[in-house]
Amino acid sequence: MQTLDDVAPPPAALQRTLGTVHLWGLAVGLVISGEYFGWSYGWGVSGPLGFLLATAIVVALYVPLALCLSELATAVPEAGGAFAYAQRAFGPWGGYLAAVASLVEFALAPPAIAFGLGSYLHVLMPTVNGTVAACLALLAFGVVNLAESKQSARFETLVTFVAIGELLVFIGVALPSFQLANVTRDGWMGGAPGVFAALPFAIWFFLGIEGTALAAEEAKDPARDLPRGFLYGIGTLVVLALGVMAAAGGAGDWKRLNAMDFPIPEAVSMALGPTHPWVKGFAGLGLFGLIASLNGILFSAARQVFAVARAGLLPASLATVTGSGVPVRAVACIVVVGLMSIMSGKTADLITLSALGALGAYFASAASLLRLRETEPALERSFRVPLFPWVPRITLGLTVLCFAAIAASSPRIVAVFVAILLGAVAWRFVARRPAVPSRVEPQNP
Repeated sequence: MQTLDDVAPPPAALQRTLGTVHLWGLAVGLVISGEYFGWSYGWGVSGPLGFLLATAIVVALYVPLALCLSELATAVPEAGGAFAYAQRAFGPWGGYLAAVASLVEFALAPPAIAFGLGSYLHVLMPTVNGTVAACLALLAFGVVNLAESKQSARFETLVTFVAIGELLVFIGVALPSFQLANVTRDGWMGGAPGVFAALPFAIWFFLGIEGTALAAEEAKDPARDLPRGFLYGIGTLVVLALGVMAAAGGAGDWKRLNAMDFPIPEAVSMALGPTHPWVKGFAGLGLFGLIASLNGILFSAARQVFAVARAGLLPASLATVTGSGVPVRAVACIVVVGLMSIMSGKTADLITLSALGALGAYFASAASLLRLRETEPALERSFRVPLFPWVPRITLGLTVLCFAAIAASSPRIVAVFVAILLGAVAWRFVARRPAVPSRVEPQNP
């Protein structure tokens, strides 16, 4: 006799269409806007030398993190990322807290990137209002992300190639004007406190690369493609970050770049002169880097919302997918939250909050890897972290260091982040619902 369970619709699923090149393009594209803006806020508190040290600390965090995520994504190939890993390793509450941290990161990164895109458009066309342009950009790429995932990934890879090309051209144009005296001016400005204050802006160089793991359900061969996408991506970003910092810092008075959402065109202006046609040319080409990140982060943010909603922590309607496997309502949710955040007008605060959410997700991921190796040693792992358990332990230690440093330098923003976590916990108790209820079975729209 046929039961209701026999005819129940299967859980909403994504489609496996992405290969290594797509995942590399996603990994780099997700964060390449960090090469175009955001880092100059760090120079304002630490100077180029202090920021270089902050970046070295962050690179030391992200390389082992990429290795940890490569194993986790192949062992638990689900779209939830840190949320899925923590839920499996630590149960409902571990998964819930990781989900909240991840949602903070992925909800606030898109409006921060949109701010940068609006600023570059303002350089090109001074009559354009940067805030209005940021809102329109967020809406436009929300629409782009309604396309089938492989088409979206192809677009992401294309604009990523263009963005990388422009950065290489920028480095080639600005480096001939490099003077070491420009970089070392004011020495270790701010000392150790300055380095700590610069950490969230150094994290911005790489923040979001973990979103590659959210495409685990869409990778053709997760065991092969995900580790390659991660590691090729982090290597590309490290090289570009060092090149951009050297080219921009050595071209002239680096203080002109402080608190500026369009440092690349300004650095070109210092190297070639303010009237040189390449100044606006780089502002125009710089849009590709911001477009790549905005499109990529919306892609990953939607998958994060989809996975959390599928588990029942957000309204079930957000877990619906189209016939081509696109989480359309999750995309719309991220766009709406982004539009509200843009109205705050505080790029630096959004970057810092997003970085704190990312650190929470990183801690949960590394801790989950250690826990799953202990509790599920037989779990199939086509990629295994080398030098275990030191790699995840290094990730945990540097994550705690970065969080403590941000807490010391930006206590107000950390208080907001902690309030979000406590509010989320209180809501679960008030609602009298389990941290992770039984999976809902959403319907396709």
